[in-house]
Amino acid sequence: MPDTTFLSWPFFEPRHRRFRDELAAWAAATVPPLVDHHDTDGSCRRLVASLGVGGWLRAAVPGHDGGEPVYDVRALCLARETLAYESGLADFAFAMQGLGTGPITLFGTPEQRERYLPAVAEGTRIAAFALSEPEAGSDVAALGLTAVPDGNAHVRLDGEKTWISNGGIADHYVVFARTGDGPGAKGLSAFVVDADAPGLTIAERIEVVAPHPLARLRFDGCRIPVANRIGGPGDGFRIAMATLDVFRSTVAAAALGLARRALDEALGHARSRHIFGAPLGDLQLTQAALAEMATAVDTSALLVYRAAWTKDGGAPRVTREAAMAKMHATESAQLVVDKAVQIFGGLGVTKGVKVEELYREVRALRIYEGATEVQKIVIARDLLRRLA
Repeated sequence: MPDTTFLSWPFFEPRHRRFRDELAAWAAATVPPLVDHHDTDGSCRRLVASLGVGGWLRAAVPGHDGGEPVYDVRALCLARETLAYESGLADFAFAMQGLGTGPITLFGTPEQRERYLPAVAEGTRIAAFALSEPEAGSDVAALGLTAVPDGNAHVRLDGEKTWISNGGIADHYVVFARTGDGPGAKGLSAFVVDADAPGLTIAERIEVVAPHPLARLRFDGCRIPVANRIGGPGDGFRIAMATLDVFRSTVAAAALGLARRALDEALGHARSRHIFGAPLGDLQLTQAALAEMATAVDTSALLVYRAAWTKDGGAPRVTREAAMAKMHATESAQLVVDKAVQIFGGLGVTKGVKVEELYREVRALRIYEGATEVQKIVIARDLLRRLA
């Protein structure tokens, strides 16, 4: 059982505690039968559908019912931590429904919200966020995919996107393209592109250490209505950053969920595994490792929920807080999981053992939505800016 004493921290309201407890019970009972690591695409489709039926995707898609689209970032973080504790793939399925509609939620027209958000919240439509390119990842200003006018009412997209989560199974992609409305980051715009749009093809399915749907997309004269643009011309960078400002803290929360599960697995093994005639947990070196793991989990949780609480409190941006949470929680989770593998010994690198799965799942979190090195730059620049 995970430690839930953090729920008594002042970051949370009673509704957050109820939300987390209900989701944890649902996930423990519902998620395991839906996950088949030999059928990643099918697992994600089943998870999205089940999360929709359970009503959990509403937290990731506010405004789906026509109401005011306001994110509860603490609920998002609790959801990702809780789902990641149970299954990394379940966390992925939840998170991408939010990230793949975030620009529409925050900046879309009423017509765009009505067309896309309800089905995503219900789990009948799968969303994706297409930002990265072969030569542009953390450096968003370097994007090269172009969107040029094609008549008065359409634009034509040409170029590639890669490392796109849900690539190959998504029903729509939020695509960021260069429209030339200004230099660098100022020349980007955002568009919703339906998966069946002519000229959009899946160029490659990408396999990674912890399998999830991932693809390289090719746009060859992909013609879409100008009405599919989100926000105004040149608003793409602002839209991308505002969306990531909401969801970056939730990446840290997912890492926290993986770390918390690794700690619990290690505690269970340390109590049950005997060595030299006594439980493994009686060894001082094991106790030291467990103490370090528990401290890393709590410090990560403090940073995660400080960032989420700050955002929910009305802060227009939480760039530094979210970057700190993302950097610390993902790096700490890697260390916690590694220590759990070490405590398990040979079992820790055996397929089918949970800590081996966690070891593969945790690694990517230090890279996507801004690698650790990028977070350090973000934090330092914010500190220096405040002194200027």
